[in-house]
Amino acid sequence: MWRQTLITLRPKPRGFHLITDELLAQLPELQQCETGLLHLWLRHTSASLTINENADGAVRRDFERFFNRLVPQGQAGYEHDYEGPDDLPAHFKASLLGCQVSLPVSEGQLALGTWQGVYLGEHRDQGGARQVLATLHGMAS
Repeated sequence: MWRQTLITLRPKPRGFHLITDELLAQLPELQQCETGLLHLWLRHTSASLTINENADGAVRRDFERFFNRLVPQGQAGYEHDYEGPDDLPAHFKASLLGCQVSLPVSEGQLALGTWQGVYLGEHRDQGGARQVLATLHGMAS
C-alpha cells in the first residue's frame, strides 16, 4: 500500500510545537497499515521537523532558547535578510534540524517510544501555515 497526503498545519508562533496529533488527525489511512513507514517531508526552508520529548513542554521551550543562542537574530554580516532579521537564522536552524523524518508504523499506529513526539520547529516570527507531505508505505491489515 502506498498513500500520499499533503497536510497543511495550522500557523504557529515561533518556537517548537508538538504536532503528532495534528498529523494523525489528517492520516486516517494509517490505521489500515499493519507494518510500514511514514515519511514526513516539510515543504519549507525556514522550519524543521524533529522527534523528541512529548510530555514536558519545558523541553520545547528549552529547544527554542538553545537554538536562539546558537543562531541569534540581528548578527551583523548576514547578506540574506530580504524578509527581515529572522530570515537567514531561520534557514540555518532548519538546515541543522532537517525537514524530514521517517517513522515506523506498527499495527495501525506510529511505533514511537513512550515519550516521543513529532515537533515542528517554527523558526520565523510569522511563518504562517506549513505543509507536510506525508507518504505512507506498508502492508495493509
